[in-house]
Amino acid sequence: MNLVFPPMFGLVLVLSSFVTAAETSVLFIGNSFTYGYGSSVKHYRTDSVTDLNNEKVGGVPALFKSFTKQAGFDYDVYVETRGGSDLSFHVQNKLQVIDKKPWDKVVMHGYSTLDRTIPGDPTRFVEATKKMSTFLEKLNPKVEVFLTATWSRADLIYLAERPWSETPVDKMALDIRAGYDKAAATSAVIKGVNAVGEAWVKAITLGVADANPYDGVEFGKVNLWTWDHYHGSNYGYYLHALVVFGNLTGVDPRSLGSNECSGYELGMSKREISMLQQAAFEQLSAERQMSGSPLISPNSVWPKSCV
Repeated sequence: MNLVFPPMFGLVLVLSSFVTAAETSVLFIGNSFTYGYGSSVKHYRTDSVTDLNNEKVGGVPALFKSFTKQAGFDYDVYVETRGGSDLSFHVQNKLQVIDKKPWDKVVMHGYSTLDRTIPGDPTRFVEATKKMSTFLEKLNPKVEVFLTATWSRADLIYLAERPWSETPVDKMALDIRAGYDKAAATSAVIKGVNAVGEAWVKAITLGVADANPYDGVEFGKVNLWTWDHYHGSNYGYYLHALVVFGNLTGVDPRSLGSNECSGYELGMSKREISMLQQAAFEQLSAERQMSGSPLISPNSVWPKSCV
């Protein structure tokens, strides 16, 4: 695939990656929000990543792997997930599985409400983050850890008598993000927060995504949630992976272009792909993780499959 790079800064960044990122190991630790429950993303390109639990899931890690491969990176991607779990579960039960190698980069998140029994309370997640980060640092003192702050759940906003009932769609995402910021402050090896929840809100603001799936999805917009209004759809997980890709690599997700092959394989239109990339970029840019001008993919032919 031919690539068009941004002026000098981006060119240096991407070219240096061919040298420094070769065979970089990336581990994703999470739950159904990582493996893509409720969507075809769960079984997407499972052979492109290594599932440490031998459950053969692809999920967001497989999308991330696809994006990095298209951008010229050589990342070896691994997955360790358990549905319905928080990060404490992995600390208590999965360290012997995670203890496979000195990981270069680790992406991890907790339960969707921070605490299952006390929604919005970050205490348990903060403690688990500190313990897991300490463990990962012992495996590799140079490890870089990224926390993924998850999205607002429509079922907890638009249904009555729920923790975030009748609040704006961004309120839950911002509350979750605040908890992740507290967790990120517990260890020097934590290099940043993947603001996925806020990127979902950005997609709604840009008009590519519908804000409330309970009243129908507006024509011309996508639904980021799947059938349960809780987990993500293909679109939601795609945006999730774009944010992680941009944050870990420093590469503008728009550089993947409207012909990005994973979006095509998942049945998305060029407009949907471009708009989701724009939402990811705008969130990353808002946090000063990225700067630049819009990039245009050089591909003139709609791809049939990923390389």
